[in-house]
Order: sequence, then structure tokens, then C-alpha cells
Amino acid sequence: MTTTNPADRPPIDGAALLDALRDALTRYVILPSPHAADAVTLWIAASHAQPAWPHAPRLVIRAPEKRCGKSRLLDVTEATCHAPFITVNSSPAAVYRSITDDPPTLLVDEADTIFGPKAEGNEDLRGLLNAGHQRNRPAKRYDANTGRVESIPTFAMAALAGIGAMPDTIEDRAVIIRMRRRGPGETVAPFRHRRDRPNLRQLAADLSAWLRADLKTLEKAEPPMPVEDRAADTWEPLVVVADHAGGHWPDRARAAVLALTADADDNGQISTRLRLLTDCRTAFGTDAALPTAVLLDRLKADPEAPWGDYGPNGLTAMKLGTILREYDIRSDTIRFQTGQAKGYRRTDFLDPWARYCPTHDTPETDRPAATVLPLTPGVAVPAVPASTTQVRPGTA
Repeated sequence: MTTTNPADRPPIDGAALLDALRDALTRYVILPSPHAADAVTLWIAASHAQPAWPHAPRLVIRAPEKRCGKSRLLDVTEATCHAPFITVNSSPAAVYRSITDDPPTLLVDEADTIFGPKAEGNEDLRGLLNAGHQRNRPAKRYDANTGRVESIPTFAMAALAGIGAMPDTIEDRAVIIRMRRRGPGETVAPFRHRRDRPNLRQLAADLSAWLRADLKTLEKAEPPMPVEDRAADTWEPLVVVADHAGGHWPDRARAAVLALTADADDNGQISTRLRLLTDCRTAFGTDAALPTAVLLDRLKADPEAPWGDYGPNGLTAMKLGTILREYDIRSDTIRFQTGQAKGYRRTDFLDPWARYCPTHDTPETDRPAATVLPLTPGVAVPAVPASTTQVRPGTA
């Protein structure tokens, strides 16, 4: 019987495998752009080499309405990724216990039921999805039977499909695909699980054979990245796979990184905290200081801002103070020309504005210091308790 030496086998054409995977995706799903198709292709391929990655990027498949193809994309992702683990109706304990040093790929459909306003009882699963983006972030559990604290691994790539945005703690660590309904003339092949999945699973096996043969090489790779910081952490496994495949994929990968990260920036991917900080800049205008009540009125006067409906009675002074304290901004008692009131000084916002929401205008630090201006006539200044310490004029 003749055996073939593995060294004599022809090398696997990684670029051709990625091409085949992309063709399969676009056969069954209308993706929002060619860059999105490239990104999903590389994310699926990267799932087959998870032991090589320091970070486990999330794939967020979101849509504004039903019937946008997000569940079909998750079907194809499930059929082609490494060791798919569907978490719908799975207990958190089962999910935690399924994650090993060679983790499965977690797949969550209807993820809005986990993170949405009506979600209850999913704290453990949310914690897992938040923590599992980076290695060495285990969950700690006390085992009463053994009297010991257990470290349970959380590191695993995860794809989440749902309606609307996911929490910023997820999307900040994700490749985001914004699905939309098919337009006139856009058609796809029908996906039949029994007929089509076996061929897709064979493609998954081929991807695994290609990438698993070079895990050490993939682990050591340090590709030049077109983005920095957390975005680079998230996209690096995809770019490493593209570079390993060669051909047109290195260029396609980096073009997808730039297109999809720019798309995230251009589509309102801003936290509530940053939105408030930015809106405070507009609310202040040229005023050097504002009473808290006036600042709140100005924030809630914008019909496109969320502050009028932020809670049962809109944004409150207490909630405003809680959010702004995260940026080391605190209210104080200030003497205005119309009287003394609790309020905020513009100078306390300058450093956070420069760090978190810069503009191309004249830098705040270069503007001449302003004095406390009279408030708009007719605006009542809230009463201040007599025990409140006064601030001398000019200290604002």
C-alpha cells in the first residue's frame, strides 16, 4: 500500500478558499456592500484559527427591521465557521462550560432579546460576551462542593444577529454588518439546510485544514494595520488571515477595515455619555457658565436629542451630574448676575471636549477666557439653600 508524504502534497490555495467562501455567502445573502462581504468572509475564516488570536472579534449582524436577511446570514455563518455553538435557549452555565482552550464559535440570533430594554435574567451571558473579546479574562465562580474558586474561560469568537444596535461595549469590539431588505431586482438562491449545509461544512473543513496547519505562523504575525487601538485588536485576526492567503485578499481586507470602521463612525456609533458631552458644547454656546436648570432646558430643547425622553421626566440634574462626573466635571454654586445657583463652568468641560469630542474649530484652550454672562431674560434661577457656600464674583 502506497502512502503519500504530507510534504509532497500540493499546498492549499488559501486565496481560492476565501474566494469560494465569499461566493457562498453572496449566493444566499445580499450583503450591504462588497466590503461587508469581504469582512464576513475573513471573520468566518478567522474562527477556524481561534487558538492563534489574542482577541476574539465579534460579528454584529444588525438590521432596522425584520426580513433583512440577518438570520440567513447567521445560517450561512453557522454552516461555515469553526465548531458552531448556537446559544438560543442555552443556559449560561452550558455556554460557559462549552468554552475551552480551543473554543467553539458562539452564535446568537435575536440578540436584542439579550441586550434590549425587555431583557431579563441574561446577566451572565452578557458578561460572557463582554469579557470574551480578550484572552485571560476568565469568569470566577465559587464551587461549594469543593470549596474552591474556579476560573472559567470566556474567550471565544461570537456572532450576534438582532434588530437595532447592540450595546457599545459589544459594537466597540465588533465587525458591524448593517443588513437591509432586498431591493427591486436583487435575488438570492434559496438556502435549504439539508441540501446546502453539507457542502458548506466541507468548505469549513477545508478552511480548518488550511489554517490549522499554520497556527504558529498565524500567532506570530504582526501585520501593518490601517487602524489603531481597539479597532486594530478587533480586525487584526482578519487581516492576518488575508495576508496568509495572499493574492488580492491583503488589499481587500484593509479596504474593508477602513470602509467599515468609517461607516461605524459615520452612523452615529457614539455612546450616550459622549452624546451628552457633545451636546453640552452646543448648549453652552459662548456662555462661561450656566445654571444646571438652564443647561438641562437647553439640552432637552433639541427635538432630535434623546434628553427629553431620557427617563420618565427626561434628563434630570442628578443623572446629568452622574454622567458628567465620569469626565471629572462637577457642578458648583456659582454667582450669576441674576442670582446664585448650582451650575457648571465652561472651563471644566474644555479638557474633556478636547479629548473626547474634538472639532476642527479653534481649540477651546486657545479661546480667551469669558466672564459669566447674564442669563437669557425670563429664565428663572432656581432657589439655592441659604447654607450653600457662595462663590465670589469672577471665580467662575
